Amino acid sequence: MNLFGTVLSYSAPSANYRGESENNRAVIQKITFGRFEYAIISPEAMRNAIRKTLAALEQKCNRTRLEDSEQLAVEFKDYPDPEKYVDDFFMGWLIAAGKNDREKIKKELKEKGRNPESFSFKSDSRLRMNMAIALEPYRHDSVFTQSPQDATSKEIKAHKNTENSQLLHRETTYTAFQYPFALNLKECQAKPDWTKSLLKAIGQLNNVAGNHARSYFEMAPASIVLRLTPQLVAGYDTYGFKIKDGKHLFSEVLEGIVEGDYPGEEFFVGGKMVKEMEKKELEDLKGRGVTLERNPQKVLELVGEKAFPAKI
Repeated sequence: MNLFGTVLSYSAPSANYRGESENNRAVIQKITFGRFEYAIISPEAMRNAIRKTLAALEQKCNRTRLEDSEQLAVEFKDYPDPEKYVDDFFMGWLIAAGKNDREKIKKELKEKGRNPESFSFKSDSRLRMNMAIALEPYRHDSVFTQSPQDATSKEIKAHKNTENSQLLHRETTYTAFQYPFALNLKECQAKPDWTKSLLKAIGQLNNVAGNHARSYFEMAPASIVLRLTPQLVAGYDTYGFKIKDGKHLFSEVLEGIVEGDYPGEEFFVGGKMVKEMEKKELEDLKGRGVTLERNPQKVLELVGEKAFPAKI
């Protein structure tokens, strides 16, 4: 079985997820679609946040971000071990090592009591993700803030920041973001509890990237559409969310289920979009076998239980 999902966040103002600064201007990363530019968030940023969320859920992770570093930096506890670390299991790894380095690593593994012959220097990610894309085009909005003059005493000059007050220019946008993810559940059978924890982490995703030291923007689902299917592809536009008159719509799938284009029993729908549905639409979808929940975290929990039922 394969699990395909699309998550839609709540709308909120954001100056996060930015690329390199341009002079004193913090630039949001964007992609062009049609005639407009849309803010984006990289899957790498979301994967890093998923690691942090899994760690907060008391799962062991191999890689951690070093926050107090002069440049972007990470630290690994050990060589990759998908039996021990949840992030190695789901996100894979690559160790760039030549022949001599490989022999040294295998020797170290043997000294640590691990079987060097079963060790792999690379592994694909079981969790597949794509960019998160804003639902609303970037409107060239900016905000200006001012940093204060640093009047720190000369006795601790080494700790002093820029002496003069600075005018800071930040691009900003007010939007929701949507992103797809996919899991081959056959590849996850060895770790059903980890898989359920991963789905739980997606349901509580936060602190994704960028300026979150000062800004707060949740990437947890406001609405979510999931398909649990033997098919190898989702079979629909995985960026299918639209907001119309304040309502969350995923028309291709929901209308397609009613019309018989998709098997309704494969779909799990949750969150704000369920709360907004008319009674007839709810009855039509339930009649087609769709699982509907007002709480998006509950939907993820149900899918985990359906994929890996508890043994009695």
